[in-house]
Amino acid sequence: MEGAHAGREGDDDEVLRRESSEFDRGLSFFDAIYGFAVTLLIANVDLPGPEAWRDVGSLAESGLGQQLFGVVLSFVVICGLWRVNVRVFKALTGITGAMMVANLAAAGLVILVPFTTDAITHPETSDLALPTVLYALNIAGVAVAQAAVYQLGRTAGLERRPTSARENGARLAAAAVAPAVFLVSAVIALTLGAAVAQWSWLSLAVLLPLAGHLAERVRD
Repeated sequence: MEGAHAGREGDDDEVLRRESSEFDRGLSFFDAIYGFAVTLLIANVDLPGPEAWRDVGSLAESGLGQQLFGVVLSFVVICGLWRVNVRVFKALTGITGAMMVANLAAAGLVILVPFTTDAITHPETSDLALPTVLYALNIAGVAVAQAAVYQLGRTAGLERRPTSARENGARLAAAAVAPAVFLVSAVIALTLGAAVAQWSWLSLAVLLPLAGHLAERVRD
């Protein structure tokens, strides 16, 4: 299997190799996008008027707490997505043009996260179903694009440790957990409401570690 992978890898002259400066520049570019998206989250917070600062109760009623919660939520989400991006490229020896396009798609969707975060936390729109649906589709899209990056790298023979079809299938199943939960939550938002859909995201705290553990057990 390793020989086949090495052969396919050697046939591609368009691969940016891990040892090259272009590879490092590419990763730095994507890291900067994730960092910029995290920074933009605070721009969603609207400073309450002077009357809201009279006491804690007035400040809570201003909606500031809800907006700050959105910042924390999406900070965790974006950082989690960044970690996935790091792990993907850590496991690969280069980047092809197709992988670059897929990762650009993921990065483009990451940039939208501050916008969809504002929609689910703004006092005038937070109770509506559509903002939660868009947020769920946004995060699911990033996760799917990231999974595509790895699969494209595997197809090109760029895995640092070649995996069997069985092990790759287990990894795909684990990678599908997050987008599946978010896609289901979009349906929940349309049927049961935004609050119920957002509470369903908490299931990822259990499902993601479990899926990762099961995937790690499937090793050759």
